[in-house]
Amino acid sequence: MQRLIIEIDADKCDGCGQCVLDCAEGALAIVDGKAKLVSDVFCDGLGTCLNCPKGALKLTEREAAPFDEAAALAAKAGRVAAPRPQGGCPGAAARTLRPLSAPAAAAPGELRAQLSSWPIQLRLVPPSAPFLQGAHLLLAAHCAGFALPALHQDWLAGRIPLIACPKLEDNALLLERLTALLAAAEAQSLTVLRMSVPCCGGLERLAHKAAAGLSLPVTCEVVRL
Repeated sequence: MQRLIIEIDADKCDGCGQCVLDCAEGALAIVDGKAKLVSDVFCDGLGTCLNCPKGALKLTEREAAPFDEAAALAAKAGRVAAPRPQGGCPGAAARTLRPLSAPAAAAPGELRAQLSSWPIQLRLVPPSAPFLQGAHLLLAAHCAGFALPALHQDWLAGRIPLIACPKLEDNALLLERLTALLAAAEAQSLTVLRMSVPCCGGLERLAHKAAAGLSLPVTCEVVRL
């Protein structure tokens, strides 16, 4: 059938993920740093995703399968990986490594993590992790650890770290995990540490959307290149 459906100009898209956040049906995803239409049947053609900072999206009329809302929402829900009580990767188990204020002692030549908690990848942290309760949270871009030599001293002290990349990860999944995490954690604050490149602005937008409706102070710091 002929109907309106989203079209993406890959040359204009910088992978910021704003369209993914705006699409309630989960029809869009960030793939290899660019927005992609997951399936024609997931797109309702209403254009709620058109708020693109780069003007990379538009509605076009073409031959496409009818919109299937049930299939779209089911597929979106299926992409959210729920933590499993048994099995899975042992390395993804939530662990408190040391008190936030205590330095980690290491023998000469020993590599010892200076983290207070594990895991740190946002999509791997279960909302039920005990170290999240009442915490000051730091949501940092992957690149921040390489860009700031004093990251541990200046930013990790007293905070629980979470890292994500809005350009390379599915923004809808990041938003759902962060929203669930903030709802359960009763955190005291959320600090976003992002790079100055445009696509990293998606991290700040994720934070504000996830914290909407919560009495949670959200601040953003930008690392200039």
